[in-house]
Amino acid sequence: MPINREMLRSMNISEDHYIGGKRIASTDRFEVRSPLDWSEPIANMARGTAEDADRAVSAARQAFPEWASLSAAERGTYLRRLADLIERNTDRIAETECLDVGLLLRSLKARLVNRGAHNFRYYAELAENYEERTWSSKGTVNRVMRMPAGPAVIITPWNAPFMLSTWKTAPALAAGCTVVLKPPEWAPLSCSILASLADEAGLPPGVFNVIQGIGEEVGAALVRHPDVRRIGFTGSPETGRFIAHAGAGNLVPITAELGGKGPFLVFEDCDIEAAAEKAALQYDDAGQVCLAGTRLLVQKSIYDNFASAFFKYTDAHVLGDSREDHTTVAPLIHPDHLQRVEGFVERARANGDKIVRGGHRTSIGGLWYEPTLIEPKSNESEIVQNEVFGPVLTIQTFENEEEAIALANSTKYGLSAIIYTASAERAERVGRAVRAGTVWTNCFLVRDLSAPFGGTGISGIGREGGDYALDFYSDLKTFQVKEGTTE
Repeated sequence: MPINREMLRSMNISEDHYIGGKRIASTDRFEVRSPLDWSEPIANMARGTAEDADRAVSAARQAFPEWASLSAAERGTYLRRLADLIERNTDRIAETECLDVGLLLRSLKARLVNRGAHNFRYYAELAENYEERTWSSKGTVNRVMRMPAGPAVIITPWNAPFMLSTWKTAPALAAGCTVVLKPPEWAPLSCSILASLADEAGLPPGVFNVIQGIGEEVGAALVRHPDVRRIGFTGSPETGRFIAHAGAGNLVPITAELGGKGPFLVFEDCDIEAAAEKAALQYDDAGQVCLAGTRLLVQKSIYDNFASAFFKYTDAHVLGDSREDHTTVAPLIHPDHLQRVEGFVERARANGDKIVRGGHRTSIGGLWYEPTLIEPKSNESEIVQNEVFGPVLTIQTFENEEEAIALANSTKYGLSAIIYTASAERAERVGRAVRAGTVWTNCFLVRDLSAPFGGTGISGIGREGGDYALDFYSDLKTFQVKEGTTE
C-alpha cells in the first residue's frame, strides 16, 4: 500500500510546533518521508528557527516558577493522566512511528509505546516517594533537598523517538523542570502526537513544548540559549561534543548517550544455541540500536558450532514491510543512512576484511540492506572500531578470558556488553573487567528504570534512570539547622 500524506492526516497529526500551549506554524517547512515507501512525502513539518527556539525557551522559562512550586504529587497527577492517554493511543502512536521510522509494528505495540506510559508513571511515583537524606553533625541537623533546575532542552534520536523522548521528558517534568523537546528531523511525527496528548492531559501552557527542525539550525540555538539549565541528548559523539561545548558557555550540565560498539562475548561453556539466537537478534531494527552487541567475540574452540547455529538463525530473518507480522528486519531509515552503512562495508571490503555473509543491498530494493557479517583483517579495522548503526556485525575469536577482555575493551566506546557463559564466577570476573555502562549475562535488552543508564569513553557522559535522572534535573541543596532550634 502506498504511504502518503493523507494517511497521516487521517491520524490527526499536527505538522506545527507546540509552544506555550499552542500550535505555532513556520514559514519554512521540511519534508518527512517513510523508509517503507520513499516515493513521496508523508508530512511537511514546521522548520524551526533561532527565533522559534527563543520563543519555546521563553515559554518554558515563564511556566517554570508555577510548575516548580507544585508538589511532586500534584505534578504526578498530570503525568499519570498523560500516561493514560498514551495507553489509549497506543495503536495511533505505533502506526505513526512504524511509518516514520520503519520500526516493526508488533514491537511498537507490544513494547515500545507502552514503555512511554510506564516512564511517566514510574517517575511520578519516584518523585513523590523521595526521602530527603537527614543526619546530625556538629550540632546541626542536615537535610538534602532537591530543587527543580529550570527549563530543560531534550534532543532525541530517530531510532526510537517516542520511547526515548518520554524516557527523558518524564524525569524532567517529575523533578519540576519545564521542557523544550527537539525531535529528530528524520522522524518527528510521534513527538507531535506526544505534544497533543500533553495538551489533552492539561499540562499548563509552556510546561512542555515541542519545536521541530534541523539540528544545525534550531537545535544549535536551543543548546546555546542562556535560559536553559539542563540538556539531555542522545545521538552521535560528534554532535555530543558540539552540544557539550555549547552548553559549557552557560555552565549547563548535560547528559549525553552517544552510541556504542558493544562486544558480544561467547565462551565455550555457554548454551551455544541460545547465544547464537540472541546474536542473530542483533540485526533487529536493521541494527539501528545503540545497545546492540555488534562485535561477536567467540572462543576459538566453539567457533564452528557457534557459526553454524548463528547462520541458521540469521537465515531465518525476513526482510520486508514493518507492518507485516512475519517481518523481522526493518529498512534503514533514510537514503543517506543507507549510503553510510554501504560505505562502511565497501571500505571494509577494500581493506581486505572478509565479508562472510551479506554485504549488499537486498533484491527487494528500497532501504533494506542484507544482514551482514564481517571477519576483520585486524582488530584495528574501521569496521571493528567505529559504530556502523546498521545490520552489520563483525566476528573475531579469542583463546582465553584475558584475550576476550582485551578485545572487548579495545574500542573507544563503552555503552554495553553481552556475555554468554554457564559460569557465574566467569560472568562476575568478565563482567567486572569489561568497560561498559551496562553488561548483560545470558540475556539482552532487559531494562529496569531504577538502574543507571549511560556509557563510558565516547559512549557518553552522565547517567539517567531512577534517582540518577531526578538528581540530574534537580539542583541539590544542603539545608542545615542548629540543633535545638524551635518555632
